[in-house]
Amino acid sequence: MTSDSSLIRPFAGLRPRSADAAAVAAPPYDVLSSDEARLAAAGKPLSFLHVSKAEIDLPPDVDHYAPEVYIRSALNFRRLIDAGVLCRDPRPCYYAYRLVMGEHVQTGLVAAASIAAYDGNRIRRHEFTRPDKEDDRVRQIEALNAQTGPVLLAHADDAQAEELLAGATGQTPLADLTAADGIRHTLWLIDDAAAMARISAVFDAMPALYIADGHHRSAAASRVAASRRQAGQGGADSFLAVIFPARQMQILDYNRVVRDLNGLGVDAFLLAVGERYRVSPAAAPLRPECGGVCGMYLAGRWYRLQVRAELVPLADPVRRLDVSVLAEQLLAPVLGISDLRRDTRIDFVGGMRGLGELERRVDSGEMAVAFAMYPTQMADLMAVADIGQVMPPKSTWFEPKLADGLVSLMLDGEPG
Repeated sequence: MTSDSSLIRPFAGLRPRSADAAAVAAPPYDVLSSDEARLAAAGKPLSFLHVSKAEIDLPPDVDHYAPEVYIRSALNFRRLIDAGVLCRDPRPCYYAYRLVMGEHVQTGLVAAASIAAYDGNRIRRHEFTRPDKEDDRVRQIEALNAQTGPVLLAHADDAQAEELLAGATGQTPLADLTAADGIRHTLWLIDDAAAMARISAVFDAMPALYIADGHHRSAAASRVAASRRQAGQGGADSFLAVIFPARQMQILDYNRVVRDLNGLGVDAFLLAVGERYRVSPAAAPLRPECGGVCGMYLAGRWYRLQVRAELVPLADPVRRLDVSVLAEQLLAPVLGISDLRRDTRIDFVGGMRGLGELERRVDSGEMAVAFAMYPTQMADLMAVADIGQVMPPKSTWFEPKLADGLVSLMLDGEPG
C-alpha cells in the first residue's frame, strides 16, 4: 500500500512489446467518437481502441454504456495479453514518457499516483465531474481490473525532477512511434533501484500535483479504491498517471460558438458587446495575443474584443479567467447563456481545429457567432486548484495528448 505521505510509487506496467507498440497505441478514449474510432481501428486488430472503445466491435445501435461493451472490452484486453502482445514487467519500475508535437517537447514520468493524496487534495483538481462519465470509467476499470487511460498531471517547476528524467532518456527506448496525427511518443524504462528511490524522494517532497486532464479517470479510480477497501480487497490504492513539469505543458485555446444572437440583430448585438468590450474590426482572423482579448467572428467579419479593465476581478482566480469574463460579461447578460454545461445553444471548439473551423461553423448558418479565446495559462489552473475552486467548463485544451495502451496499471497481483 502507498503511504499517506507518498505522492507516487513505481509499478509493474503492462505494455506492448516494442515491435507492437505502434500498432497498439491509440488516441485517448474520449477524443474520438465511436464512428471515428471505428474508422481509425479498421484493419488494425491490435489497436487499443478495441479495448478503450469496445463498442466499435459491436453493432452500431448498441448503447455505448451497455454491459456488453464492458464485457467485450475485457475480452479484447485479455486477447492481447494471452497473445503476448501486452506483457507485464517483472518488477515495479518507473517510465519516462516524451511527447513531441512540431517544435513542442515535453518529458514526464509515468507512475502510480496515490489515491490517498487525491482524496486528501494533495493531487488537486480544477473541474467538476459528471456522474454518468464517472460511472462509465468505474465500470471500465472493474471490467479490466486495470487502469488503462493515464491521468495527465503537472507539477510545479522542479529542476531536480527534470534532471532525473533527462538522465533516463539516454538509453534505448521501450517504444518510439509517430502516431497518425504526427505526434511522436517515446517511452523509456527506469528500473535502477537507486534512480527510482531518488525519483520517489523528489516527487514526495512536492507539496502538490495538479490534474490537467483526466478528472473522470481519477475520480473513478478513487471510487473503485473505496469500494474495494470496503470489501476488504487491496490493489487499488493508486491510479495511472503521467506527470510533466508545468512549464512544459501546452494549453491551446478552447473556443466558443453560439447558435443565435438571443433575438438581437447584428447591429444591436455589437452595441451590447460594446458596453463591456472595446470592439474594433480585424482585417484577418484574430487569435488573441494576450489575456483580456478575444476574437469574434460575426456575419462574415472578424472583430477584436478587449474587455474593459474595470470589469475584471483580478483578485479572484476563477472570475478573472478570460473564459469566466466572457461568460459573465457577454454570454449570460447579452446572449442569455448562463449554464455552459447544459445550454444546447453553445458549443466548444478545441484550438487544434484552428480559426477556420470557427468561420466554417458560422458561415454554414449552424452558428451565429464565434469567440476565439486566449489560452488559459498553467499558473491560472494551479491558482484555482490551490484554493479548492473549479474552472468554468471547457477552460483548457491540452495538446499533445497521451496515448492509450503504451502502459497500463493492473490492480492486483503486482510483484513487489
